Amino acid sequence: MKKDITALFCIINDFCKKVDANLLFHKHKKPTRTPKLSISEIVTIILMYHQSPCKNFEYYYKSYLQLYAVDFGHRLPSYNRFIELKPRALLYLELFLKWCCMQSCNKTKIAYIDSTSLAVCHNKRRSRNKTFRGVAASSKTTKGWFYGLKLHLVIDDKGHVTSYMYTSGNVDDRAPVPNLVRHLKGLLLGDRGYLSKNLFSKLLEKGVKLITGIKKNMLNKPMLLQEKLLLRKRGIIESVFNVLKNRFDLEHTRHRSIANACIHFISILISYCLKQSKPSIIMHFNVS
Repeated sequence: MKKDITALFCIINDFCKKVDANLLFHKHKKPTRTPKLSISEIVTIILMYHQSPCKNFEYYYKSYLQLYAVDFGHRLPSYNRFIELKPRALLYLELFLKWCCMQSCNKTKIAYIDSTSLAVCHNKRRSRNKTFRGVAASSKTTKGWFYGLKLHLVIDDKGHVTSYMYTSGNVDDRAPVPNLVRHLKGLLLGDRGYLSKNLFSKLLEKGVKLITGIKKNMLNKPMLLQEKLLLRKRGIIESVFNVLKNRFDLEHTRHRSIANACIHFISILISYCLKQSKPSIIMHFNVS
């Protein structure tokens, strides 16, 4: 069933115009072959894929997208040509995602942090993977070994993404935390993988209080009742990862270039940010 894409295109088009005006792209070398589609139309097509019922981009472009051919003035290029055009939208997608994250920052004093694995190929074929050579790495999770990347995510109590980062699979979860929370103030709740006295002290100096569970061999420490109740709600970020992986197909092993893989990851986070209903928690108290 065909949906109205006018609102989505207007948001993307206005943003792309502001980016072009601020970054002064006219100083750079212009492409010798001008595409029929504008950057805003390319970005819109990419984001529409994640809102469609299709699970394969080639089928989506060749079949499902033909329903919207009239909206693009019957100027849709061939599938192979569009794949060549996709990297041109990477900068716009990344800036738009950062803008979406900034809209959620500082609106709440509660944030949850966690990471999830993104396998780029089967673990037995890691030595033959050329696309992510030098980028991906082997690591182990509670589900076993994987070869790929990690998505580090920070969300608020309403399920909005406030910060994100992609790293190699073997990067310690605590390493990117200072960069992820540099715009946040208040409580930051995570699992036991974020336990660190040095990290706690660094964040506390910046106005962020890190709250985690404790290990079995550690002495129990007093905790405020509100903080304990909020820590029990940490499953909200697992619900967000579930939506990203199962609804938006965040993790798959069909990437053939780093650029298109980045576009896939970033466009999924944008689609989630634009999603109306998100996992959230209900609080019956205020956090001071």
